[in-house]
Amino acid sequence: MRHSPMTAIETTTTPAGLQSQARVTHRRWIVLALNLVVYGGLAIWLARILSAGGWSLVDAIFFVCFLVAAPWAVLGFVNAALGLWLLRFSRDGLDRAAPFVAADEVAAPLARNYALIMTIRNEDAARAVGRLMRMEAELSATADMERFSYHLLSDTSDEAIAAAEEREVASWRTARPEAAARVHYRRRLDNAGFKAGNVREFCARCAEDYEAIIVLDADSYMRADAVLQLARIAEAYPKIGILQSLVVGAPSRSAFARLFQFGMRAGMRSYTAGAAWWTADCGPFWGHNALVRIRPFLAHCDLPTLRGRPILSHDQLEAALMRAAGHEVRVLPVERGSFEENPPDMVEFSNRDLRWCQGNMQYWRLVGLPGLMPVSRFQLAWAISMFIGLPASQIMLLAAATKPFDGEPLAAFPTASAITFYFVYLAIALAPKLAGYADVLLGREASRYGGAARFSAGVVLELCASYLLSAATAFRTSLFLMGLPFGRDLSWGSQQRDAHELSWSAAAAPFWPGMLFAAALMAMLVAGAPAAIPYALPFVAGMFLAIPFAKFTAAPGLGAVMADAGLCATPEEVSRSLSTHESVRPASPAAASD
Repeated sequence: MRHSPMTAIETTTTPAGLQSQARVTHRRWIVLALNLVVYGGLAIWLARILSAGGWSLVDAIFFVCFLVAAPWAVLGFVNAALGLWLLRFSRDGLDRAAPFVAADEVAAPLARNYALIMTIRNEDAARAVGRLMRMEAELSATADMERFSYHLLSDTSDEAIAAAEEREVASWRTARPEAAARVHYRRRLDNAGFKAGNVREFCARCAEDYEAIIVLDADSYMRADAVLQLARIAEAYPKIGILQSLVVGAPSRSAFARLFQFGMRAGMRSYTAGAAWWTADCGPFWGHNALVRIRPFLAHCDLPTLRGRPILSHDQLEAALMRAAGHEVRVLPVERGSFEENPPDMVEFSNRDLRWCQGNMQYWRLVGLPGLMPVSRFQLAWAISMFIGLPASQIMLLAAATKPFDGEPLAAFPTASAITFYFVYLAIALAPKLAGYADVLLGREASRYGGAARFSAGVVLELCASYLLSAATAFRTSLFLMGLPFGRDLSWGSQQRDAHELSWSAAAAPFWPGMLFAAALMAMLVAGAPAAIPYALPFVAGMFLAIPFAKFTAAPGLGAVMADAGLCATPEEVSRSLSTHESVRPASPAAASD
């Protein structure tokens, strides 16, 4: 890994000249102070509650686990509050969070060539190719059509699926003869590095042909205006090495996916704007739906191996290396036609979480890499903390259920203060979603979601579902995390993407240990503190009900009912501008240009 020397302009501004480095540093100190104030205030408050009758071992365990688990929620609260302020209460908030946005207003012809690359491994070929074909049709209807080419990069190991990929690409070329020369397919027989290795090989082969790549996963879709926006910003600011779009969930007929994408979209709105304000040139990279400049990526973002094993969660490390090389990494905190499909059921969702957990835990050995910027190191550490807080939260639940048996006189416990603390912390943990929902209402955007009544019903359904989901998956991920040091592993295979029935056995297999844990917690509360049961339900009910929740939210019938009622709908679904239950493959070249 080679790092370029810092130029003179980078000593006073960010590399692209977008902001004063002193101003960005000032913002980071503000965010650090806000986090310390909130975190410290919560810690002091909790310490006073727990110490009221003297410290017991249970109190100490609960307090230490809280200190481990709370930072993730606190930073989420700070980011969301900052983002809501920037988007709704600041005249130029978006420009302050993303000063490069104005470059998209100059619709000059593009001067560089760009490759849209979709990485694929054992996926539904028709579905993936159809999505990429739709993107080509939309971009080919613009004045910059010749600037874009389309590459399906396959790591497929199944020969039948590989043959289907070849047929789909051939059909694409036949259906779109005017674009055939810009449509490419390549399959690797050696899958070294999987997605990261495939992308890197492409960059090595095509560095002289393209300025940048638009990286897409098999479930990605970006409208033409979203792709053009990334390209225009990249041309205006050559020192932006990675430009990440704000990805939202695509419309779905799956009940689970509808609930999840509704909450995810809300949670990302303000959170991303607030994070962009202070991370600035050291922003995130999520590995897809993003522009990556090829030459600096090739020169500086070669990934190390860990004891012969590839880096699994490579995107954030690539972002850190890109910034260390003197190129900015920016996130565009604007909803602008950049979509991904979410898992259609809770089992698939939880499996994805386990894959992320396994990959992020590799950052323990990478956070100390030489040459990284401090905020980039923080991003790696933060990716670790996303998961290590989960087992801490499970131990907190066990400690809370054990508390009535620790011998402390009940009269000494400050119940009123503890209840107030409970609700304050709940609000802090929910802040990103609450801020997102407030942003919709303050911007009078509820009509885009089907009206105020449907939007409000979606909020209630999603908040209830999110507690059930987070409780169930947190326990499973905690068990997986504790098994990693002992060689536990998970393969990164293809994913189920369509709504489908989930059998009782398939729903039970991942979640029955959590159900037993929840039953034990509830039994302890019934015996020791029955009055605490209502307060425990948000954290326990999800584990206890995980199996039926997974089963019923996967049912296509429930998803169809929600879709027909417009519950948890996306604005795109409401406007019918994008719908996953409609074909993404144009019926003919003429239809493709409509």
